[in-house]
Amino acid sequence: MAVLNAPVSRRSALKAFAAGLSVVALGGLAACGASDGAAGSASASTKLTVAASPTPHAEILNDFAAAKLADQGIDLVVKEYTDYILPNKDTSSGAVDANYFQHINYLENYNKENGTDLVSVGAIHYEPMAVYAGKSSDLDSIVDGASIAIPNDPTNEGRALLLLQDLGLITLSDPKNLEATPNDIADNPHGIQFQELEAAAVPRALESVDYAVINGNYAIEAGYHVKDALAHEEAGSTAVEQYANIICVTAENEDNETVEALVDVLTSDDFKDYLERTYGQDVLPAF
Repeated sequence: MAVLNAPVSRRSALKAFAAGLSVVALGGLAACGASDGAAGSASASTKLTVAASPTPHAEILNDFAAAKLADQGIDLVVKEYTDYILPNKDTSSGAVDANYFQHINYLENYNKENGTDLVSVGAIHYEPMAVYAGKSSDLDSIVDGASIAIPNDPTNEGRALLLLQDLGLITLSDPKNLEATPNDIADNPHGIQFQELEAAAVPRALESVDYAVINGNYAIEAGYHVKDALAHEEAGSTAVEQYANIICVTAENEDNETVEALVDVLTSDDFKDYLERTYGQDVLPAF
């Protein structure tokens, strides 16, 4: 404990007290600015927390966007998630300011099922869904009863089946049904057997099935690339319109200036160049 060697005057004590109050007040304002994601802006808060899938979303944010935003005085904090549910929950709760992992079709389905009001503030990129070889390597000579692993969530399952329909392997009762399941197949001439799995588990099943239709982000994580696939979504398909990956926020956070700055960075010509250099055909711009 420090020892006071001289008495303190009343005026000095009052000055010290007033200074202390100023520090507390300023500290309180700073804390509010840093935590108020819904009402914050680039001028009121320099911190932006974004939930993202590890690949390619978190990679893109850390390797490309963070430095660009730092030049604008914005500290980008990236929280990685390996599932498709928690990022939206944490965005709704305010635990993060935004998320970057999903396509618009998935978001609309999530809002409908959960009664949420999450919105897209920008389409950034799309990852072509592709068919990869497992025990079989020739789609043109597919054997009867072949097994194909597909993701089982409502929007990605339909997307996988639409791709297989485009390849002439099946016909859906509604050829444009984005939420189709194997129960909606009207014609299956090869008697394909479908293994419906969580999207993240599809790459791990590849060795036990003839083929697998894998989401782009999970394919990249597993070391698979579009250039090596047996078939993939074409640029003229519904991939860009329905499955472009987005920056997602709550409706209240839609005009947040730090979020707008992030979207600007991720829809720039520099970003297009970065995608081409880094990911080739695996991740393509959606703008």
